[in-house]
Amino acid sequence: MNSYGIRVADLVSFISNLTTKIVTTAWGLFLLTWSIGWLLKGSPIPFMRVKRAGQDLVEDAVWAAFWLALGSSIFALISYIVNMIVGTPSINITPANPGG
Repeated sequence: MNSYGIRVADLVSFISNLTTKIVTTAWGLFLLTWSIGWLLKGSPIPFMRVKRAGQDLVEDAVWAAFWLALGSSIFALISYIVNMIVGTPSINITPANPGG
């Protein structure tokens, strides 16, 4: 516990859970953008500007997926190293009635 009353394991757990939620949301946004991009690119709309916008969305989604995967891997490595140093929190369970 530090001077603020926060355990390091709790802080690591909070950051890990928050990162998981953010990464999951980002992957969902990637899939949505990629799908919309392919829908626009392959649509029978005769406007090349719309098809080019679809192509741009697909390209941006692929780059975003690359950076998201790279960032997730780096964070997982850092989280693994911190868990090795700090250790995983353990829960001590004692019986409610030790004498009986």
